[in-house]
Amino acid sequence: MVKRSALGRGLGALITDAAEDAKPRTEAVASILDLKLEDIQPNPFQPRTEFDEAALNELAASIKSIGIVQPITVRAKADGKYEIIAGERRFRASKLAGLETIPAYIRNTEDESLLELALIENIQREDLNAIEVAISYQRLLDECKLTQDALSERVGKNRATISNYLRLLRLPAQIQLAIKDKKISMGHARAIINIEDQETQFMIFEQILKYDFSVRKVEEIVRELANPKPEPKEEKILTSKKSDEIGDYIELQQHLSRRFETKVELKRNAEGKGKIVIAFKSDVELEKIIGLLDKIG
Repeated sequence: MVKRSALGRGLGALITDAAEDAKPRTEAVASILDLKLEDIQPNPFQPRTEFDEAALNELAASIKSIGIVQPITVRAKADGKYEIIAGERRFRASKLAGLETIPAYIRNTEDESLLELALIENIQREDLNAIEVAISYQRLLDECKLTQDALSERVGKNRATISNYLRLLRLPAQIQLAIKDKKISMGHARAIINIEDQETQFMIFEQILKYDFSVRKVEEIVRELANPKPEPKEEKILTSKKSDEIGDYIELQQHLSRRFETKVELKRNAEGKGKIVIAFKSDVELEKIIGLLDKIG
């Protein structure tokens, strides 16, 4: 039997493929039954651990108005109860709406394929944040023993897209939490992850929160940090002919350069008036310099 690509197909086709590959092979019941909510139990393999209360209340209001648009999918248990495979949000919202029954497909499946089906169904949801998607991908690889090629086929995404999500899990926990809470976007995170130093990652992250930097701005900062431009050669600024005075100025410049971790110029005219010029390559460096000056003050 020739297997069709999962690309461009709906969730139903993806779930069907996952069930076909599971061992032992089973078939889903074609009919839809109205099941009592009290006889249905949540999926112990549910990848989603948090459900937005406001969104659940909105869904409950919709269910009160027009009913359940899409049946949930369950499997029958030996004790006569049912366990959710897909549709826990609809199940929870139906309880909030005061329903006693809910339409459901009944599928026969084992624990190992139940986890895979739940993860795949979860990934297809539009309201899932990037970290939840990344964790689901990682669980499919680790717990369901899928290869990246098999995972790509299951979820209808190319390997590069999957890799971009998985890379997010290398970020510090605080930044991952900010992605989950939608304080920064996946685009911001993908730019930050190109910086290897964790301290610098946090510095950029804090600047995003403080100044509301766009993704393009963060990408520009990261490029500047990764590939600093060479400083142009300049003529000597100090004009004094006394070697000891020149030495003092050079030593002072070097001291300030070390203090601010950037190039510092000391300009002075014959009358002794002058100025100090502190160079910076990005807003991140400027903020750091201001912080050091504040400490001095």
